[in-house]
Amino acid sequence: MAATAKFGVIGLEVMGKNIALNIERNGFPIAVYNRSYEKTEEFLNTRAKGLKVVGGKTLQEFVQSLEKPRRILVMVKAGGPVDAVIDQLLPLLEKGDIIIDGGNTFYPDTDRRVAKCDPTGIKFFGMGVSGGEHGALWGPSLMPGGDKDTFKHLEPILTKISAKADGQDCVTYCGAKSAGHFVKMVHNGIEYGDMQLIAEAYDLMRFGGGLSGKEIEDTLNEWNQGELKSFLIEVTSKVVNFMDDQGTGKLLVDMIMDKAGQKGTGKWTAQVALDQAVPIPTMAAAVDARYISGYKSIRETVSKAFPSKLAPLGGDKKAFLRQIKNALYCSKIMSYAQGFHLFQVADKEFGYGLNLGELARIWKAGCIIRAVFLDKITQAFKSNPTLPNLILDPYFRGEIAERVTDWRSTVKTSIDLGITSPAFVASLAYFDSLRRERLPAYIVQAQRDFFGSHTYERVDKPAGQAFHTKWTKDHN
Repeated sequence: MAATAKFGVIGLEVMGKNIALNIERNGFPIAVYNRSYEKTEEFLNTRAKGLKVVGGKTLQEFVQSLEKPRRILVMVKAGGPVDAVIDQLLPLLEKGDIIIDGGNTFYPDTDRRVAKCDPTGIKFFGMGVSGGEHGALWGPSLMPGGDKDTFKHLEPILTKISAKADGQDCVTYCGAKSAGHFVKMVHNGIEYGDMQLIAEAYDLMRFGGGLSGKEIEDTLNEWNQGELKSFLIEVTSKVVNFMDDQGTGKLLVDMIMDKAGQKGTGKWTAQVALDQAVPIPTMAAAVDARYISGYKSIRETVSKAFPSKLAPLGGDKKAFLRQIKNALYCSKIMSYAQGFHLFQVADKEFGYGLNLGELARIWKAGCIIRAVFLDKITQAFKSNPTLPNLILDPYFRGEIAERVTDWRSTVKTSIDLGITSPAFVASLAYFDSLRRERLPAYIVQAQRDFFGSHTYERVDKPAGQAFHTKWTKDHN
């Protein structure tokens, strides 16, 4: 088979098909391969018919159809299937060829695969792809990480197929090794936080304010014209007042089981944050909320033991909605502040070379967390690349100061009503912890020294100097 294709895609499920079509539409003839050739044939005879797409019956035929250096995007299920594809590819490739894993892969797996491929001269990239099937087809946000010099062979194609925002391509070289997959993992952790915060805002509007589906839809549409403008607010506005199509006469959201699924990326973010000693309480609360939603039978039993006497609040509905809006915005800022702090710590630990302003910029289009306020995050890190925390940026400091009273009122209302709002509460606790110059951790240290002689530092002595006290007569 003549080497005519400029790019190859392995894996023809929804994402693989769509990104292949995106690449071809942007002027790059492609080769495709699927473990089951029937799926390849179906693709060639339907969506790819008449396009510059060749399908390999075997992996060897697929590889031979690619121009050198071969650029191959693997779009198969994360984990073992990716390793299996790599094992099959390596004997067929040559020094300088490039394998890209476009799945939601846990970043240590990417580091392991980079180390495996490097001795062969074959370059391995981990690339976050955000935007779902629509983004894959019409322009995703792309987060590639790997060898910087090799990136120039990918850049012309990735910039063409990526989403566009303000005339710029939503792709950037994230950094060395597993940087791309690390960035995508934290992106997804932030996404978990965003989704949970919006769900909590809905819950308060519906059951705290007694708003109808139509009123909530209108409210979200109004919010989507200002600082909260985002894809997730837009999506939520479209689902909250959607009527069930099964003839129940009810809103569809009332017929959906309250058990949230997940694919693990939020959990990974929480685990990594613990490993790096970085607090991400908003995202962790969102992960916990999904877990607790899965215990439906226990919740049903507990709800009978502790029945709720929930009644919507009276009073000024407009003021109530303003409070929720401001609480949502402040909590959203906290979630992003936590994510970017994790980036900063991980960057020092792993030597990625992350550009935080660029990461916010490429999320402005194509991805699930695209939002208008990402402009402000980009500006914040451009103005001060070493900003220790996003909430110290002058713009965000002003926004929080203006809204913090409403934020506190919203959290207090949720607690008083017994309406679950773990992400709102966690976000406020994060803010209040950071603004306390002195936390009660000194009590914890005293306790630890008492029962375990773990020692402590003193405020009036040099940092790092350890002290131990004999707290009782029989204490060691």
